[in-house]
Amino acid sequence: MYYFGFLAIVMAMLLSAAAALAALVALWNGRSTDNAFVEKAHYGTSLCLFLAAAALLHGLFWQDYSLQYAANYTDRFLSLFYRLTAFWAGQPGSMLFWALVLSVSATLFARYKAYASLGACTRLWFWLFQHGLMVFFTLMLSAYSNPFLMQTPVPLDGNGLNPLLQNPGMIIHPPLLFIGYAGFFVPSCLALATHLANEEPVAWFSVTRLHLLLSWMFLTAGIMLGAWWAYMELGWGGYWAWDPVENSSLVPWLFATALLHTLSIERRTGQFPRFNLFLVCLTSIATLFATYLVRSGVIDSVHAFGQGTVGTPLLTAIVVCLLLTVGVALTSKRVGKPITNPFSLEAVLSYTSWFLIALGCIITLATMWPVLTAFFAKTRGGLDASFYNRVCLPLATLLLLGMAFCPLLTASFAKGQKRFVCLFVGVFLCSAALLWWAGYQHPLALLATASVGTIWLGLLIRGIRLIRTKSYRHFPFVGAHLGLAFCALGIAFSSAYSLEKDILFVSGETADIGGYSLTLDNIRQEDGAGYAALLATISVEQGDTVIGTLVPERRIYQKFGDMQFSEVDTLFSLGNELYVSLLGLTADKKVLVRFSVKPLVNWLWFGAFCMSLLPLLGCFSRPKKDQQAEESQGVHA
Repeated sequence: MYYFGFLAIVMAMLLSAAAALAALVALWNGRSTDNAFVEKAHYGTSLCLFLAAAALLHGLFWQDYSLQYAANYTDRFLSLFYRLTAFWAGQPGSMLFWALVLSVSATLFARYKAYASLGACTRLWFWLFQHGLMVFFTLMLSAYSNPFLMQTPVPLDGNGLNPLLQNPGMIIHPPLLFIGYAGFFVPSCLALATHLANEEPVAWFSVTRLHLLLSWMFLTAGIMLGAWWAYMELGWGGYWAWDPVENSSLVPWLFATALLHTLSIERRTGQFPRFNLFLVCLTSIATLFATYLVRSGVIDSVHAFGQGTVGTPLLTAIVVCLLLTVGVALTSKRVGKPITNPFSLEAVLSYTSWFLIALGCIITLATMWPVLTAFFAKTRGGLDASFYNRVCLPLATLLLLGMAFCPLLTASFAKGQKRFVCLFVGVFLCSAALLWWAGYQHPLALLATASVGTIWLGLLIRGIRLIRTKSYRHFPFVGAHLGLAFCALGIAFSSAYSLEKDILFVSGETADIGGYSLTLDNIRQEDGAGYAALLATISVEQGDTVIGTLVPERRIYQKFGDMQFSEVDTLFSLGNELYVSLLGLTADKKVLVRFSVKPLVNWLWFGAFCMSLLPLLGCFSRPKKDQQAEESQGVHA
């Protein structure tokens, strides 16, 4: 079975290599119509990778420890759900999953109606790049990160899955990221193809619109689910630590978000074609770079896979892709006129895009700082979370201010409508004054929250205008911006106004924090599947009212030695959420817990939900009358 799985990967590599070579020969000889094999080969590649994935799942399902991957990431205590999702728990399995998604993504694209409208030469260039990518991924799987390595003697039990990964959030988080990563490669390949093909120019962003939106949505959901996992599983009370691996997934999201804004300019005016070509490819390259950070061992991170053999080929692929992108972008024709009005809609969108790109570059540079300093310093010095908070949070607040007042700079309100200026400024100042009066005086949080109130006003006005012009297709994007405002509100309050206290007490003792009384009712030990746990039952009162019970745990797993793992507990609230983690038990039977009050933290998850799902409504084609209404009114996505 496993030799068959490895053979399937090799067959996928050979098939993709043959198709890429056939496409190259056809383009060289000018026979653009000779592409039947090139266009059909991806079906075989997808089938081979499906068979390889099935072989790996077979070993995980049956707990066949002769397969090294199954022995490394499963054991007899692991439930079926976690055994199967261990597919992407390790480096070889996750690379196989990414290759499978990448191949299926191209296969689905080939089934689009819009794909049939592409010229023959454009299709050949597209498949040349796509099959080239598949050669790279399958070569990685067969030569550098083989998921089908066998071992003898066969152990009686496996090593087990890291307890930190035995959480629904962390299990779903990686595949969402990989789907988001893979989805951007189809638009990137088509963008390069349309610029290289000697045919009538094609709006590649219109043809691949579904891929762009879905990829952005999956990437957003993956990042936010990872933040939720950190909040619920790690026990430190936060959701974002500016870890290098966290940053590596955020950078492609920033580039992709900038791309969606500049694409709306090209769609309306034809401007920025070369820039958008570069930006969509840069987004895909950033996903490769994220993988390089996680799997090469170049950066230390609690999320990384450690030192591996895939670092060099990944870095080579990044350099090749970057050189190709720059070369094609520089040799493409200049199209469109420069922006002359600095307060036009196009100018505002371009400012937003450049701001997001700059933020992504700053985060990338800071993440790679230990590597860069190694060239001129004896020790590698990294930048901690305080640096990012000092630099990125003010920039993010500035971005929110821009979002709050950008409607005043667009053509929608530029015709002497001073009442809108007064309304926006009044809402902003009133929001800030009310917050200051209520005691929320942290400068960044104050500005961010006042901006959120003004953003809601702008989105309300935008929604009314969309209803009046019947541009219903843009409601999902209004919803996405609304979700971002909710996220900003949650981040502003939960980061600036959280309360945290470590409490050491015995059974029956009471402690106070932030207007809440905590009473330790009891402590007990329980045994679970492969672990022993210490549990504390804590009653929470506010005034004379019991508002709930918290039961945090501290676990020790048989397969992980003396390492202790925290299982936190929360009392849900849209206001102040109560969060507690059990830190340990002293020799004299005193319990040490960390209790936190997290104001408005759940607005972050609600906003993420809106950002991840509402754009799905915009993935469907729109009626022609909506297109005409949009063109006449100048409404942007």
